[in-house]
Amino acid sequence: MTDLFSPYSFKSLELKNRVVMAPMCQYSVEQKDGIATDWHYMHYVSRAVGGTGLIIIEMTDVEPDGRISDYDLGLWSDEQIPALKRIVDACHSYGAKVGIQIAHAGRKAEDAEVPVAPSAIAFDENSKQPRALTTDEVKGMVEKFRSAVARAVKAGFDAIELHGAHGYLIHQFHSPLTNKREDEYGQDLTLFGREIIQAAKAELPEDMPLMMRISAKEYVEGGYGINESSEFAKAYKEAGVDVFDISSGGEGPIAAWGRPGTHAAYQVPLAKAIKEALNVPVIAVGRLDDPKLANAVIGNEEADLVAVGRGLLRNPYWALEAATVLRKTTDVPKQYTTGF
Repeated sequence: MTDLFSPYSFKSLELKNRVVMAPMCQYSVEQKDGIATDWHYMHYVSRAVGGTGLIIIEMTDVEPDGRISDYDLGLWSDEQIPALKRIVDACHSYGAKVGIQIAHAGRKAEDAEVPVAPSAIAFDENSKQPRALTTDEVKGMVEKFRSAVARAVKAGFDAIELHGAHGYLIHQFHSPLTNKREDEYGQDLTLFGREIIQAAKAELPEDMPLMMRISAKEYVEGGYGINESSEFAKAYKEAGVDVFDISSGGEGPIAAWGRPGTHAAYQVPLAKAIKEALNVPVIAVGRLDDPKLANAVIGNEEADLVAVGRGLLRNPYWALEAATVLRKTTDVPKQYTTGF
């Protein structure tokens, strides 16, 4: 029987268990230069010590104005590679594999003087008014993603995740709420995302998996649902995505749909739907901190991997604790064996 502590392999990615640390921004780059700090090193390496199978480094941006805040990580410069490589190498030494989420915040870039977006539509009344990217600038943005992915490969990451969820730039392009363009990128809402996927694949070793996080449902009036996201995910799969990380929401202020995330496993049905529609590996995420619940998601074949967010913020040794609760065997550091 497959469970949370069954090994998982896909292409060159070989995981000792199915516990994933979800990418979560730390807003801790105090020098505002995009370079990972000692905080990031301790934060991520402690989760490797704690038994996590796959650690996904937080949203890391392709240009300075692509950051949510100026305190975010970046990969627009070669100078940002060594600090990330240090983290990857240390995590590897404790048995974890490491991915990184490559992104651009688009109109949700809070510290950009003038944010950019597919169309000049602000996120809400409290957000800055973005300007629409020109067609040439959109093509240039694809190349910025390409360069960031190439740097991530040099840093030694085991997998790359493109951020196409939560109302950030790729999501903004494939959402009809925010893409009102009249050029080729408005006529085909998946074109921008597909071009980024193809650019990323060109920089990846052939056996390295490319992951993509998507919002499978928008909680806004007129927003898309699982039927529409299944269709654009198919286009992304055909372009080269190997694994989908299934989240939801983020595009526009929540209106009549109500507030999401009020119950455990609320996004698991979305992950299962994408998995079945595309016959593709998926990561489930969203209030899956209870080890028994996370284990059931795997055992019931609703997802292939389970991402834990807040649970791993509270406890870097979540995976070791989960193995104890589930009575599963896992590698405990010899220094900690008396605790388990």
